[in-house]
Amino acid sequence: MNSNVSSPVSNKRPLRIAIVVGEMSGDLLGSGLMQSLKKLHNNIEFIGIGGPKMIDEGCRSLFPMERLAVMGIVEVLGRLRELLSIRKSLAQEFIQNPPDLFVGIDAPDFTIPLELMLREKGIKTAHYVSPSIWAWRQKRVFKIKKAVDLMLTLLPFEAAFYKKHDVPVKFVGHPLANIIDVDLNTDLAKQHWGYSLSDKVIAVLPGSRGGELKHIAPLFIDVMRQCYQMDPRIKFVVPLANAARKAQFERQLLLSETDFPVQLVEGHAREVMAGSDAVLVASGTATLEAMLLKRPMVVAYKWGTITHAIISPLVKSPYISLPNLLADEALVPEFVQDQATPENIVPAILEQLNDNENRKKLTLHFNDIHGRLRQNASDEAALALMKLIECSLD
Repeated sequence: MNSNVSSPVSNKRPLRIAIVVGEMSGDLLGSGLMQSLKKLHNNIEFIGIGGPKMIDEGCRSLFPMERLAVMGIVEVLGRLRELLSIRKSLAQEFIQNPPDLFVGIDAPDFTIPLELMLREKGIKTAHYVSPSIWAWRQKRVFKIKKAVDLMLTLLPFEAAFYKKHDVPVKFVGHPLANIIDVDLNTDLAKQHWGYSLSDKVIAVLPGSRGGELKHIAPLFIDVMRQCYQMDPRIKFVVPLANAARKAQFERQLLLSETDFPVQLVEGHAREVMAGSDAVLVASGTATLEAMLLKRPMVVAYKWGTITHAIISPLVKSPYISLPNLLADEALVPEFVQDQATPENIVPAILEQLNDNENRKKLTLHFNDIHGRLRQNASDEAALALMKLIECSLD
């Protein structure tokens, strides 16, 4: 779908749009949304919490985004006082100086209660990126219905769920589906990292948050070691989200007394995956990127024992990875918690690395999903949000 985004509207009074994100994937979405909003209106003030990409686009970030990047119930409890204090400060700021629109991007446990507070004060609210209520804690939809004037979803089956519960919703597609070329030249990407086309390269992505690396990185290091023992020709590249995560992973490598070659890269996860022959990845947005890059993959995830004991009974979906959820079938192997072991993962990733017939089948499936998600998401989201603002200004 091609959006017809018109020239920016000039207005005497600037629009004031508040945006809050909690991690790097939200920062990417937020910056794209800001770019598209500026195409529609040339006088917008952005305020809230953003990462480096949003700040570059002109967002005044009231708190560092990293303070919201917390995973797991135990980890959240350890930072609960700080998180509640930040949310209270944001609510006071936005109630005293109301924006024309508040947009929460992902981070639902933080942003949706804030949206509810603001909407009760008459401020228009939208949420961009649905929480996984179709998979677990489905009753959250009733709180969301009270909290938002509009839900923007990246995935088509999410929009169907909200329509069923009479929540105003628009499926906008996923921005990555437009950013990533359908016919990407992966040979060039492989050569960029100094590998020959005959090298076997596995990209390893253990997550972007400190809590994820704590639980997942030791497992992935064991997997890499065993894969290398079985085939010393394999090359490993590990992109880490930032300098802090890279240092954390380096410490974990030292503790493991690593005896195999591994290349660490700060950032550039997409480029690393593009130049790989297979991907070992923690569940999350990276699984979607790997799919859009048409990479065979194995998905694994582990979290704290207490968090798992609380959350696992609430899970309704048979899958955790986005490729499997979008296809509604097990396209790629995935292993969670007790099943996430080297004994399970090593043979699975080696099969993904070496099975060319499987690679061809996956590419056909992935191309189909890529086409369905390629909707010019940032432009579609911006148009929907501007209509929401215009309704409140009428």
